Amino acid sequence: MENKSHALAAGSFVLLLSGVLVSLAMWLTRDTRALNVYQLTGAVNVSGLQPQASVRYQGVPIGKVTTIGLDAQVRGQVRVSIAVDDSAPISTRTFATLGYQGVTGLAFIQLDDAAPDPKAVSSEPARLPPNSRIELRPGLLTKLSDRGERLLEQLEQSSQRVNQLLSEANQQTLMGAVSEIGQAAGELRQLTAQTRSTLPTLLTSSQSTLDVVKLTSKRVGDSADEARASARAFRLVTERMYAPGGTLDQLDQGADILVATGQTLRINTLPRVDQAVLDASRTTRQLGELTQTLTDNPQAMLLGKPTTPPGPGEPGFAAPASGKN
Repeated sequence: MENKSHALAAGSFVLLLSGVLVSLAMWLTRDTRALNVYQLTGAVNVSGLQPQASVRYQGVPIGKVTTIGLDAQVRGQVRVSIAVDDSAPISTRTFATLGYQGVTGLAFIQLDDAAPDPKAVSSEPARLPPNSRIELRPGLLTKLSDRGERLLEQLEQSSQRVNQLLSEANQQTLMGAVSEIGQAAGELRQLTAQTRSTLPTLLTSSQSTLDVVKLTSKRVGDSADEARASARAFRLVTERMYAPGGTLDQLDQGADILVATGQTLRINTLPRVDQAVLDASRTTRQLGELTQTLTDNPQAMLLGKPTTPPGPGEPGFAAPASGKN
């Protein structure tokens, strides 16, 4: 009986001591920070998320998940209550997603800020008051699971196309193409061998051609030098022709002298020549008349020119007598 009482006392002491230790541990590990409660709502599958799961803001732990349930206001949405540190910069641009920790698969809440609206007047977002709603968006795994069916369909289509590509007819075509590639490779090797054999001759011919080209270039350079010398001589002659007192000026002065001589001849000499010609013409006519007179009346050389009887109307004119009786 005494042994039982000792055992009961020892057991009670152990239980009491255990309770004290648990209470002390809870008291020492209690969260004394000022916390704000927010509500996360969205049509997202939250499998793997448990109460007391970590809440992180851009990877930094700031709080815990308190409750998980369905949203009584909107059908088909879940509602997750979180308690975060009062100093966390929760703003109107903050949104939540569901993340997973490595290979353990434990879910947590990830908070991030959306990109600022370019149309907004102020780029600094307003702080979100406690008990407000934060949008819960699908995470990467949720998006992959939602698009898994589409990916599987695309994968099935791709496999069908691969099967069509690897059909028996296409395999024969592919093998024929491989054979043609092999033939082309052999011809290429033959061409390479021929090129290697003809390369020394080609190099020799190229060297000869290069020598001819060099000689031709030298000749062309000499011709160019001669052309430049001719051009310089022609430029020198041209400069001398156009220089003051040069050939063009002398030709211009000669032309002026010829014009002045022509004017002198036209004004002075030509009228005198015309008068001399008229006098010579008159003298020639008089000599002609004299010759005609001497021809008709040779005695005029001795007796002089016979007197011409007056004509009708002139003084001393007498009409001849009539022959009638």
